[in-house]
Formats: sequence, C-alpha cells, structure tokens
Amino acid sequence: MSQDRISYAKKKSSWLIIDKLKENAFNKGLTLLLFVVGAVNIFPFLFMISSSFKPLNQIFEFPFRLIPKDFVLNNYVGLFSPDYYFKRWYANSAIMVLSTIIVKSIVIGPAAYAFSRLRFRGRDKIFLIFLATLMIPGDVTIVPRYVVYKMLGITDTMWSLVLPNAFDVFFVFMLRQFFVSIPFTLTEAAIIDGCNHFKVFYKIILPNAKPAFITMVIFTFIWGWNDYMGPYIFITDTKRQMLTVGIQMFQTGYAENYGLQMAAAALTLVPVILLFLSAQKFFIEGVATSGIKG
Repeated sequence: MSQDRISYAKKKSSWLIIDKLKENAFNKGLTLLLFVVGAVNIFPFLFMISSSFKPLNQIFEFPFRLIPKDFVLNNYVGLFSPDYYFKRWYANSAIMVLSTIIVKSIVIGPAAYAFSRLRFRGRDKIFLIFLATLMIPGDVTIVPRYVVYKMLGITDTMWSLVLPNAFDVFFVFMLRQFFVSIPFTLTEAAIIDGCNHFKVFYKIILPNAKPAFITMVIFTFIWGWNDYMGPYIFITDTKRQMLTVGIQMFQTGYAENYGLQMAAAALTLVPVILLFLSAQKFFIEGVATSGIKG
C-alpha cells in the first residue's frame, strides 16, 4: 500500500513539473508575441521621430537606420519659416480644442446632472432618444451639417468644429452614470439646507466627479486635436486650417516634403503625450468608475 502511495506521489510530482513547464513555455510564448506586436505598433512612431532628424534623401534609405547618419534640425527649423503657416495652424488647433472643452463642459455637465438627479416628465424617454442618436453614423450627417453651417455662416471658422461637439451624447451618458454613483443623500441634505440645484451641482457634484470630467477633457482634447475630416470639409481658408490638414500641405513643388511632415507630426503629438502622462491617474479612475449604474 505504501509502495502505491510512493508511486502515486512520484507521478503527481512529475505531472506538476510538466504543468509548470507548459505554463512557463506558454508565458514565454505570450511575452514574445506581445513584444513582437508592440514592436510592430511602435515602429511607425520610431520611424517618424528618426526621419524628422534626417535629410530628405536618407528618409527612405534601405536598410533603415534608427539613428540618423547625418543628424540635422533643418526640418524643425523649416516648419517655422515664412513659407508655411505652422505656428498659426498650431494656434488654431489649440484655440479650437480649448473652446470645445469649455463649451462642452458648460453644456454637458448640467445636462448630465438633470438626467441623473432631476425628476421631470418624460426624462427617461428623452434620454433614450438621445442614446439612440449614437447609432447614427457621423458620415451620414456631413452633407446636412454643411448646409446648415453654410446657412448659419460659420463655415470656414472654428465654430463649425466647436458647436457640433457642444452636446456630445456619449459624454452625457458617461457623466450621468458617474453622477448616479454619488449618494443621493448628499444632494438631498444640501437641498434641505437651502441650496438650489446649481449650487448642488457646483459645490457637491463637481468636486466628487473630478475623474469623470478629466476623462471627458482628455477624450475631447485627443478627438478634437486629431480630427481630420471636420477641418478638411468645413474649413477651406489655408490660414484658418487646423494642424491635421495643414501637415499635408508641406510640399516642394509637386513633391511631398516628408522631412517637414515627420517633424510636424512629431510636434503635433507632444501635447497629447504630455496631457495623457499628466492626467493618466484621473483617466483610469474615471473610466473604471463610470460603469453602467442606475
């Protein structure tokens, strides 16, 4: 009987060793796969940074050199020459994005508060109709939007990009879900003490909903900063154009100046990277706590 137990213990030990080896092999294989996928995804970024410091005739040389053979700053200097409007495009994009964030915060915050805290007739039906608009593809509304903007006289201005984002149903939904998670007893106590809904919103809801608002700001900044279709369709004046469309205008005669384009793209990414690195804590917290509630 003891011999059987010894034999069974040896078999069990060998099985555990085999399982451990399989697990280690799987983990190593998965790590290698993730490394390859990561390298493939980061290569365009490294290519952009490297090419921005290369002369034009070395950008597409083979084999690819990560460290430029001739390290130059001409591409970055050329961006700010009088021949291009890079500084103005940068300023246009920054003003447009900041205006969008301000207008969106003013409109969406109170709207989300109304849907989460106020009780009025048809509230849930109205909210359902708003959610249904998320199923409408944005490309379908391009022509009607252009006609309306033309009638309002806001084409060729940044307002054709700011106003459509003033009421974003996605963020109304996100903030509404976050507001629902805040205890109703806080608002009820404030109302009993004599606060109206505006004071409740600004003194109680906003301080507790900081992660959700910062998440909205990050998404709004990234989406607005990287938007290409809107500026391309609604803005035709070169001096009023945004960065995303302006980058493609770096040409020498009929040839693309890829060195200038790579340098412009690298500088365009700087605000996005800095924003995410400085606010990633709130970003993660806002997404994690804005789940489906209520």
